[in-house]
Amino acid sequence: MICSQFAGLVLTASLSFEMNGVLSVEGVRCEVIKVYSEDNSSRAVEVPSDITARDICQLFILKNHCIDDHSWTLIEHLAHLGIERIIEDHESVLEVQSNWGMDSDSRLYFRKNYAKYEFFKKPLDFFPESMVSISSEANGLMNHSQLIQTFLNSSTCPEIHGFLSSKEQGRKSWKKFYFVLRRSGLYFSNKGTSKEPRHLQFVAEFCDSDVYTLLSARKTHGAPTDYGFCIKPSKSSSARDFKLLCADVEQTRTCWITAMRLFKFGMQLYQNFIQPHQKQKSSPMRSISENSLVAMDFSGQRSRVIDNPSEALSVAVEEGLSWRRKSCHRLSHGSCSPSQSSLSNIAIHMAQPWFHSKLSRDEAHKLITQHGLIDGVFLLRDSQSNPKTFVLSLCHAQRIRHFQIVPVEDDGELFYSLDDGNTRFSDLLQLVEFYQLNRGVLPCKLKHHCARTTL
Repeated sequence: MICSQFAGLVLTASLSFEMNGVLSVEGVRCEVIKVYSEDNSSRAVEVPSDITARDICQLFILKNHCIDDHSWTLIEHLAHLGIERIIEDHESVLEVQSNWGMDSDSRLYFRKNYAKYEFFKKPLDFFPESMVSISSEANGLMNHSQLIQTFLNSSTCPEIHGFLSSKEQGRKSWKKFYFVLRRSGLYFSNKGTSKEPRHLQFVAEFCDSDVYTLLSARKTHGAPTDYGFCIKPSKSSSARDFKLLCADVEQTRTCWITAMRLFKFGMQLYQNFIQPHQKQKSSPMRSISENSLVAMDFSGQRSRVIDNPSEALSVAVEEGLSWRRKSCHRLSHGSCSPSQSSLSNIAIHMAQPWFHSKLSRDEAHKLITQHGLIDGVFLLRDSQSNPKTFVLSLCHAQRIRHFQIVPVEDDGELFYSLDDGNTRFSDLLQLVEFYQLNRGVLPCKLKHHCARTTL
């Protein structure tokens, strides 16, 4: 095999290569690494020494025929420490691996994370006004672009502040302090909420450290909540060097982690965000806004736009029922009993990537969290409390909510509903398609489905 740059990467057929195996072909230093997916399937890949996280993602996107929506991410997962983080697109993968201990159970995961760069699109959702202070040059409230510019511009001085629980070194107890995050590093106040220099104690800086999410903060570290994170020196794998912190709610943790990423990588992070969009401009594709879609009636001699929302809904449902009846008719060669119809409906949703069958509530919560806590991330699953119903698990405002989908029988036909039968769908596929375009009774539309990728 000839090892070259990214264009010449070769996936190996065998998975038996060691993670730190080193090869050298025609003067180019190469290594074989192993990458995992959410279902723990894996592929070994031979890479040049300067491979980046974005290169690895692009390779697996091509090899697995994935849609490149700029959300694919390489995750550093340190199982023995119970922590993980996003490897930034520009980071050297082999440099990250060089900091792993020889006997550690550490892995690279190829995974979707829709929240990866969402703070560039909706920064005010990630930085609550109560937690952010800007230098005196900024007057009044800031809009989205101005807020992000304060983090990217080294001449401005944004500051994140608020209470966090901290685990004291060598002890099991956690204590709450007032923390302040600045470009120079993270500090805590030893006197209430005072920010006077004499009261601020230095905790960590980020030029040689990374911020990780704690995977099981309560169980593993005895934290007061599950919203834990830690600051780990890049060159250390000893838990004694970690700074363990814990927020009260998910939004607070997300704010601290996002700010630390911005302070460490700055403009490089923004370049990572805009790079794929710049490439897309060179080969423009037709884009259709969902706001440009309208309901049409073609039943008469002349077509017309349906302005009444209730009429549009009834027409859409009737068209869906008609289409399903035709499909069922073809499947049954002219006859379709209720049992055959139900069987057809089951086959339809079982084959969809957003359906996860026997997934538990906790497993659904974990899977959605891994895909990024932004509005519209969702999945469907069987209900564990009622075998005859289904559950829609949906993220909104960085919280995961669960909505029961109830089967409704009418004149021998089976329908599914989220609103006690007011809006009915002949199968789960039709239900999902409707709520992807209409919010209805949900807090937001369905935007990003959770799917397990197999390598």
